Amino acid sequence: MTRIGLLSDTHGYLDPVILSHLKGCDEVWHAGDFGSLEVAERLKTARGVYGNIDGQDIRAVYPEKLQWTCEELRVFMIHIGGYPGRYAPGVKIALQRHKPGLFISGHSHILKIMPDATLNCLHINPGAAGNQGWHKVRTLVRFIVDGAKIKDCEVIELGQRSAL
Repeated sequence: MTRIGLLSDTHGYLDPVILSHLKGCDEVWHAGDFGSLEVAERLKTARGVYGNIDGQDIRAVYPEKLQWTCEELRVFMIHIGGYPGRYAPGVKIALQRHKPGLFISGHSHILKIMPDATLNCLHINPGAAGNQGWHKVRTLVRFIVDGAKIKDCEVIELGQRSAL
């Protein structure tokens, strides 16, 4: 069993409460728009992709898209990916080719956890954990990977987005 903490769209802001919610996680994954390399380092990000607001410092460390296997679960992550029925250009083709059991994206600041029955894949967008954007509530997602299965998925609300 691998405990995962998943977040996105921190935009350079790391609320200390996030770290308390990630205690006990074996890995932290970030679906882009870190906003600063310091955020990635403080999170001890195990896996991540750069987002559209990330500069060259982050792009030098994190790729645009990432595929890997966690235990027996194939995972595909990209920042701008859309969701089942409304994938970003080229994403559905990539999903058909790589056949992941889990597809992760960020960008929209909209929390979504939904299956794509046609691709036999679960999509997770953890929403936005930072303060910048139009979302009202900051969120992250925790779950367990057990072999090829995802278990105990929980949405963590981090509180209202602060006006900057």
